[in-house]
Amino acid sequence: MYLIHAHLKGPAGAVLADQTAELIHAWALSQEQVEHVTAHPGAAPHPVVGVYVLADSLHQAEERVAAVCHRALRQEPSLSTWTLVRAEAPLLAPLVHGPLGPPENPSMGSDLRRK
Repeated sequence: MYLIHAHLKGPAGAVLADQTAELIHAWALSQEQVEHVTAHPGAAPHPVVGVYVLADSLHQAEERVAAVCHRALRQEPSLSTWTLVRAEAPLLAPLVHGPLGPPENPSMGSDLRRK
């Protein structure tokens, strides 16, 4: 299973509707194997829709999500003014890392975090 972020761009000042995740999920075909969709309307610089999809490869997952989003944006009247900027896997740090790398640990002998 892959998590693919679909970055959407709307008209100036537009806010992604609360039901966007459900609407996009509804337009997925069964063979596209979309498992779950969630929306992040406050993401910057564009709202993001997170799509969990089963696929044999990352490339296939990204293509499936792009196809679902394009279909929803074309067919769903409430999404017709929105466009898909990109659909790609987000870069995530390992769970043990903070946003800037491993957390500081005084027992570690590294000088990398010292000023």
